[in-house]
Amino acid sequence: MSCAIMQPYLFPYLGYYQLVYSVDNFVLYDDVNFIKRGYINRNNILVNGGAQRFTIPVPGATQNEKINAFEFSGDVRKVLKTIQQSYKKAPYFDEVYHLVEGVLTSKNRSVTHVCKLSIEQVFAYLDIKRMYHISSDLEYNRDATAADKLISISKKLNCTHYVNSPGGVELYQKGYFKERNIDLSFIKMNADEYSQNVDEFVPYLSMIDVLMWNSKEQVKLLLEQYELF
Repeated sequence: MSCAIMQPYLFPYLGYYQLVYSVDNFVLYDDVNFIKRGYINRNNILVNGGAQRFTIPVPGATQNEKINAFEFSGDVRKVLKTIQQSYKKAPYFDEVYHLVEGVLTSKNRSVTHVCKLSIEQVFAYLDIKRMYHISSDLEYNRDATAADKLISISKKLNCTHYVNSPGGVELYQKGYFKERNIDLSFIKMNADEYSQNVDEFVPYLSMIDVLMWNSKEQVKLLLEQYELF
């Protein structure tokens, strides 16, 4: 069994979804400190041929509190209007906009819940099943070092293979994990460019962009374009 652990992000980029796709169990790491100006509550979409940031406010957000302590603002009208105007001519607009709207207007405004929905609903749309967990619901060693927390969570889920985002290459050592009976891999995105109906491809946008321009089968192919190292 394999697992990956990441902070909850709101409709993140394709590489995040590839991380989820690459494992059996995905853990939303919501009992770590909130990151302001990160991707927990914002990302980029395609507007007039370029990347434009959208943000859902998190009232009272501070980096001194855990992610699961906060809720999203309920006012998402401006963001939805921007998405609608930007993608109304995209080939898969109708079904994808409905998905996005459903996530962003969820009655449960918990940051963890809405971000989790933005992952779950995309995979449900693609008919791909994965197991999802929330770290604050798990019993693991919260007093351990950063690496040992990941190992503790992995063992709690009976996983012997842990997959990390590329940013962890400088932080975690394969030998350290192996000594604790966990195989450590890192994931690298190798996805092809796709048609965005613009002159020059704009990479690393929210998954919203990928879904708007690609069929379900095309999205699945993009999800598979990664390597573990």
